[in-house]
Amino acid sequence: MKKIETNDSYQSFINNTNVSVLKYEANWCPDCKRLDFFIDDIMTEHNDKKWAQIDIEQFPEITEENDVMGIPSLLIYKEGKKIGHLHSANTKNPDQVKEYLSQFK
Repeated sequence: MKKIETNDSYQSFINNTNVSVLKYEANWCPDCKRLDFFIDDIMTEHNDKKWAQIDIEQFPEITEENDVMGIPSLLIYKEGKKIGHLHSANTKNPDQVKEYLSQFK
């Protein structure tokens, strides 16, 4: 999964005309590592979406601006607007994530 490394790359990613999924995470987060076990299969199923990840400690201002209170969180963007937010409590198993993502085309 592509990593967001700069504010410019974040802006470019979210301003895409396609649906974009941004995974908010941190290196020390055990739930983030658990999500990593099954996220590749979900990305393959939802290959119509663009995918990236962002470290909350590297970009605290972006994290705060997007109301990310827990990690991992999957935020959905289209044309620069946040159109969805799957909070950390709902990212625990693949079925929850797949069901949530299926509503975004």
